[in-house]
Amino acid sequence: MNKKIIISLLTTALLSIAPFVGAQQPKKIAKIGVLFPSTSAAASHLLDAFKQGLRELGYIEGKTFVLELRYGEARTERISDLARELVGLKVDMIVTGTDVAIAAVKRETQTIPIVMGNSSDPVGTGFVASLARPGGNITGVSSISPELSGKRLELLREVVPGLSRVAFLWNPDVRGAVLDYNETEGAARSLGLQVQSVEVVRAEDFDRAFSAVTKERAQAFIMPAANPVGFVNRGQIASFAQKNRLPSMYAQSEYVEAGGLMSYGPSTADLWRRAATYVDKILKGRKPADLPVERPMKFELVINLKTAKQIGLTIPPEVLFRATKVIK
Repeated sequence: MNKKIIISLLTTALLSIAPFVGAQQPKKIAKIGVLFPSTSAAASHLLDAFKQGLRELGYIEGKTFVLELRYGEARTERISDLARELVGLKVDMIVTGTDVAIAAVKRETQTIPIVMGNSSDPVGTGFVASLARPGGNITGVSSISPELSGKRLELLREVVPGLSRVAFLWNPDVRGAVLDYNETEGAARSLGLQVQSVEVVRAEDFDRAFSAVTKERAQAFIMPAANPVGFVNRGQIASFAQKNRLPSMYAQSEYVEAGGLMSYGPSTADLWRRAATYVDKILKGRKPADLPVERPMKFELVINLKTAKQIGLTIPPEVLFRATKVIK
């Protein structure tokens, strides 16, 4: 066959299939539900970290993914309603953090993949069967907060001379907080310390809680991670501690940046950035059941020296030396 005829036939063939190529459906844009149990202001840095993680993996907002953002305003009933709303939108997956929000989403769906931006203890709370093999529709990142409870108490005892009584501000309705409290109480017994239980479930509880702390003459207090109400009102908590010259220990550095004394735990923002890797794997076809839950790779000891000075406390040099970050 002559060369001109072959070229003519190939050209005709290419032109005939061109309309079908042009008519192919564009690649689907992933619709990702994101539920923050707190306010948009309180969680803005976590959202930024999550988006950064997606960008590092090559995702472009508006082109390869869109976010359905919801904020629970630290109100349990609102968090449940928003979880139901996201499930109704038939999103490709839901990313959320803290035990309160994860539990709310879990109640609404057993099929839509759920990625934990941070969970205190996903096995202890019953969210997954095991860290290595989650087994259901939930996976993601854990802050392993209960495991660090004893270390937080030890650090507090190192910086507070003669410490004997510590208040623990927590929400007993949250399974992760119960685990955190139990671990703290166990560590306190071995250290010869007393733990005062102070319950904070709603924002309205703070005045009563603060009165209980001062009335019972606590020498310091601890605020665990599993409480969205605390996270939203961290400035108010720090002000109370400063006003009453009370040393305070937290599971998240955000409290220290708001004026609290010390924190020990993983970076919450880093946990949310790492959650993006789970989004990527699930969008590429992996099942949550087969994706091991990640534990933190590093922990931060953050100390606010300005607050220490304000409450008349001197941080021992050996503790300062171990600090990851010092706010002066």
